[in-house]
Amino acid sequence: MTVYPPKGHNTGAAVLVFPGGGYQVLAMDLEGTDICDWLTARGITCVLLKYRVPNSGPTWRNDRRYYPKVQTALQDAQRALGLVRAQADQLAVDPHKIGVLGFSAGGHLVAAVSTHFATRTYPPVDASDAQSCRPDFAIAVYPGHLWAHEDEDGATRDPTQLSLRPDITVTAQTPPTFVLQAQDDHVDGVSQSLAYYVALQHAGVPTEMHLYAEGGHAFGLRAGTLPIAQWPHLVETWLGTIGMLDTADAR
Repeated sequence: MTVYPPKGHNTGAAVLVFPGGGYQVLAMDLEGTDICDWLTARGITCVLLKYRVPNSGPTWRNDRRYYPKVQTALQDAQRALGLVRAQADQLAVDPHKIGVLGFSAGGHLVAAVSTHFATRTYPPVDASDAQSCRPDFAIAVYPGHLWAHEDEDGATRDPTQLSLRPDITVTAQTPPTFVLQAQDDHVDGVSQSLAYYVALQHAGVPTEMHLYAEGGHAFGLRAGTLPIAQWPHLVETWLGTIGMLDTADAR
């Protein structure tokens, strides 16, 4: 992981960034360094995580036994959160203002670490693993791999059946979450965000979701003049609303 300190004013908040790439590659610039430039300019410490991927991509099924194919990514996310929290003083970070932001497959990783924090998925390495790996807030941008589009027999579900895949188990302890997606996303359809949003609402998790007509997939901060390009401002405002940024910092 690479730490990018805030530029100028330090808000005390930190964000771990999970680039997308279908659990095959990582879009380290579009959904990594670009994002860190934006966040650090807003006084937020940014931690860019180069999490491990299985190269050939996971086999996405409802059965839990397939989830270990991307278990390394969840291990890395849990470990990184513990490390940042353990080093909060050195990083000048408030240990209660550490969140995660992910795109596409990274959005799935956001949901995974937001729902798998009670127990580490790896043997403890050092004292950092005694720290909580629960994010204080979570941001999923055009997330993928969340909607259970097949039933137990492998048949395609009706899109109106907004069930989550069984590896994502939302509870009331899931952190406050921001979700964003374009309705013309033909890579990870909007049912991904809708399914997650419905589960979050049912569990009573404070959630804000924005859906836009246009934007497609993998736009990062490069959506041009489309209305969805305002999403960073929406995130900043939301972070102020949930108390992660002061009003003056939430532009």
